[in-house]
Amino acid sequence: MATDAPLVSIETHDNFFNSIKALCDKAFQGQVTIDNAPGDSFANKDLIMHVRKCSDEKLEIPFHVGDDASRTWIITKTGSGLSLKHDHRHRDGSHDESTMYGGHTLDAGWSQAQSFPADQYSKELFVSSGIPQSAGNTWQMFIYADKFTYRLIRQGREFRVDFDLTAPVTPPPAPWGYSDENNE
Repeated sequence: MATDAPLVSIETHDNFFNSIKALCDKAFQGQVTIDNAPGDSFANKDLIMHVRKCSDEKLEIPFHVGDDASRTWIITKTGSGLSLKHDHRHRDGSHDESTMYGGHTLDAGWSQAQSFPADQYSKELFVSSGIPQSAGNTWQMFIYADKFTYRLIRQGREFRVDFDLTAPVTPPPAPWGYSDENNE
Protein backbone atom coordinates (compact mmCIF):
# COMPACT_ATOMS: atom_id res chain seq x y z
CA MET A 1 0.00 0.00 0.00
CA ALA A 2 1.42 3.38 -0.99
CA THR A 3 1.55 6.16 1.53
CA ASP A 4 1.24 9.87 0.82
CA ALA A 5 4.43 11.84 0.40
CA PRO A 6 5.23 13.85 3.52
CA LEU A 7 4.46 17.57 3.68
CA VAL A 8 7.93 18.90 4.37
CA SER A 9 8.73 22.15 6.14
CA ILE A 10 11.64 23.94 7.78
CA GLU A 11 12.04 24.97 11.40
CA THR A 12 11.50 28.73 11.01
CA HIS A 13 8.31 28.19 9.01
CA ASP A 14 7.07 25.58 11.50
CA ASN A 15 7.81 27.82 14.48
CA PHE A 16 6.04 30.80 12.90
CA PHE A 17 3.02 28.70 11.88
CA ASN A 18 2.79 26.97 15.27
CA SER A 19 3.04 30.27 17.18
CA ILE A 20 -0.06 31.49 15.37
CA LYS A 21 -1.78 28.09 15.63
CA ALA A 22 -1.32 28.26 19.43
CA LEU A 23 -3.76 31.21 19.37
CA CYS A 24 -6.52 29.15 17.75
CA ASP A 25 -10.06 30.11 18.79
CA LYS A 26 -8.87 33.45 20.19
CA ALA A 27 -9.51 36.96 18.90
CA PHE A 28 -7.51 40.14 19.43
CA GLN A 29 -8.05 43.88 19.06
CA GLY A 30 -5.73 45.77 16.76
CA GLN A 31 -4.91 49.29 15.76
CA VAL A 32 -3.39 50.86 12.68
CA THR A 33 0.11 51.95 13.71
CA ILE A 34 1.41 53.01 10.27
CA ASP A 35 -0.57 54.13 7.24
CA ASN A 36 1.16 56.52 4.89
CA ALA A 37 -1.95 56.75 2.65
CA PRO A 38 -4.79 56.86 5.17
CA GLY A 39 -8.40 56.63 4.07
CA ASP A 40 -11.76 56.05 5.68
CA SER A 41 -11.83 52.26 5.42
CA PHE A 42 -10.04 51.66 8.75
CA ALA A 43 -10.66 54.98 10.54
CA ASN A 44 -12.51 54.79 13.85
CA LYS A 45 -13.41 51.12 13.41
CA ASP A 46 -12.75 48.15 15.66
CA LEU A 47 -10.06 45.96 14.11
CA ILE A 48 -10.30 42.32 15.22
CA MET A 49 -8.26 39.32 14.09
CA HIS A 50 -9.68 35.92 14.98
CA VAL A 51 -7.52 32.80 14.70
CA ARG A 52 -10.64 30.87 13.82
CA LYS A 53 -9.77 27.55 12.22
CA CYS A 54 -6.50 25.66 12.49
CA SER A 55 -5.15 22.41 11.08
CA ASP A 56 -1.63 21.08 10.69
CA GLU A 57 -1.48 22.58 7.17
CA LYS A 58 -3.77 25.63 7.20
CA LEU A 59 -4.76 28.58 9.39
CA GLU A 60 -7.85 30.70 8.71
CA ILE A 61 -7.73 34.13 10.32
CA PRO A 62 -10.66 36.48 9.67
CA PHE A 63 -9.78 40.18 9.91
CA HIS A 64 -12.89 42.17 10.88
CA VAL A 65 -12.95 45.92 10.23
CA GLY A 66 -15.92 47.31 12.12
CA ASP A 67 -18.95 45.43 10.78
CA ASP A 68 -17.06 44.48 7.60
CA ALA A 69 -16.40 40.74 7.80
CA SER A 70 -15.18 40.38 4.21
CA ARG A 71 -11.52 39.50 4.86
CA THR A 72 -9.90 36.21 5.87
CA TRP A 73 -6.15 35.59 5.84
CA ILE A 74 -5.28 32.00 4.93
CA ILE A 75 -1.79 30.74 5.78
CA THR A 76 -0.97 27.35 4.26
CA LYS A 77 2.04 25.07 4.46
CA THR A 78 2.85 24.19 0.84
CA GLY A 79 5.81 21.84 1.10
CA SER A 80 8.03 24.60 -0.30
CA GLY A 81 7.29 27.28 2.28
CA LEU A 82 4.26 29.18 3.48
CA SER A 83 1.51 30.76 1.41
CA LEU A 84 -0.58 33.76 2.47
CA LYS A 85 -3.85 34.36 0.64
CA HIS A 86 -6.53 36.99 1.22
CA ASP A 87 -10.04 35.53 0.86
CA HIS A 88 -12.37 38.48 0.17
CA ARG A 89 -16.14 37.94 0.20
CA HIS A 90 -19.27 39.98 -0.22
CA ARG A 91 -21.89 40.14 2.52
CA ASP A 92 -23.87 37.39 0.71
CA GLY A 93 -20.81 35.08 0.93
CA SER A 94 -19.92 35.28 -2.75
CA HIS A 95 -16.29 35.91 -3.65
CA ASP A 96 -15.17 39.43 -4.41
CA GLU A 97 -13.61 39.96 -7.84
CA SER A 98 -10.38 40.72 -5.99
CA THR A 99 -9.87 37.58 -3.90
CA MET A 100 -7.24 34.96 -3.13
CA TYR A 101 -4.39 37.35 -3.80
CA GLY A 102 -1.24 37.02 -1.74
CA GLY A 103 2.19 35.54 -1.90
CA HIS A 104 4.60 32.83 -0.89
CA THR A 105 7.71 32.85 1.26
CA LEU A 106 10.93 32.90 -0.76
CA ASP A 107 13.34 32.21 2.08
CA ALA A 108 13.55 30.89 5.63
CA GLY A 109 12.41 34.10 7.27
CA TRP A 110 12.46 33.91 11.04
CA SER A 111 10.44 32.10 13.67
CA GLN A 112 8.81 35.46 14.51
CA ALA A 113 8.55 37.02 11.03
CA GLN A 114 7.70 35.95 7.49
CA SER A 115 7.45 37.87 4.22
CA PHE A 116 5.09 37.01 1.37
CA PRO A 117 5.95 38.82 -1.90
CA ALA A 118 3.07 38.95 -4.38
CA ASP A 119 2.75 35.77 -6.44
CA GLN A 120 2.12 35.73 -10.19
CA TYR A 121 -1.64 35.22 -9.85
CA SER A 122 -1.82 38.32 -7.63
CA LYS A 123 0.32 40.44 -9.96
CA GLU A 124 -1.91 39.61 -12.91
CA LEU A 125 -5.07 40.20 -10.85
CA PHE A 126 -3.83 43.62 -9.74
CA VAL A 127 -2.94 44.67 -13.29
CA SER A 128 -6.30 43.50 -14.70
CA SER A 129 -8.08 45.25 -11.78
CA GLY A 130 -6.44 48.58 -12.61
CA ILE A 131 -4.13 48.69 -9.59
CA PRO A 132 -0.79 47.71 -11.16
CA GLN A 133 1.16 49.39 -8.34
CA SER A 134 0.00 46.55 -6.06
CA ALA A 135 2.01 44.05 -8.14
CA GLY A 136 4.97 45.09 -5.99
CA ASN A 137 3.20 44.21 -2.73
CA THR A 138 4.93 42.26 -0.01
CA TRP A 139 2.87 41.24 2.99
CA GLN A 140 4.65 40.59 6.26
CA MET A 141 3.46 39.01 9.47
CA PHE A 142 5.22 39.15 12.82
CA ILE A 143 4.35 37.11 15.91
CA TYR A 144 5.74 37.77 19.38
CA ALA A 145 4.47 36.83 22.84
CA ASP A 146 2.58 40.13 23.22
CA LYS A 147 1.93 41.29 19.65
CA PHE A 148 0.90 40.11 16.18
CA THR A 149 1.56 42.44 13.26
CA TYR A 150 0.13 42.45 9.74
CA ARG A 151 2.09 44.72 7.40
CA LEU A 152 1.81 45.61 3.71
CA ILE A 153 4.72 47.29 1.97
CA ARG A 154 5.54 48.31 -1.59
CA GLN A 155 7.38 51.22 -3.12
CA GLY A 156 5.88 54.37 -1.59
CA ARG A 157 3.34 52.51 0.55
CA GLU A 158 3.31 51.11 4.08
CA PHE A 159 0.33 49.90 6.09
CA ARG A 160 0.60 48.17 9.45
CA VAL A 161 -1.82 46.89 12.07
CA ASP A 162 -0.60 45.68 15.47
CA PHE A 163 -2.77 43.35 17.55
CA ASP A 164 -2.47 43.09 21.35
CA LEU A 165 -2.06 39.40 22.19
CA THR A 166 -2.08 40.08 25.95
CA ALA A 167 -5.82 40.85 26.01
CA PRO A 168 -8.03 38.43 24.04
CA VAL A 169 -11.47 39.74 23.10
CA THR A 170 -14.76 37.98 22.40
CA PRO A 171 -14.51 36.29 18.99
CA PRO A 172 -16.75 37.88 16.35
CA PRO A 173 -19.29 35.92 14.31
CA ALA A 174 -18.10 33.94 11.30
CA PRO A 175 -16.79 36.06 8.42
CA TRP A 176 -18.92 36.45 5.32
CA GLY A 177 -19.13 33.20 3.36
CA TYR A 178 -18.19 31.01 6.32
CA SER A 179 -20.37 29.29 8.92
CA ASP A 180 -20.23 29.04 12.70
CA GLU A 181 -21.72 25.55 12.50
CA ASN A 182 -18.94 23.07 13.23
CA ASN A 183 -16.52 25.99 12.71
CA GLU A 184 -16.62 25.55 8.91
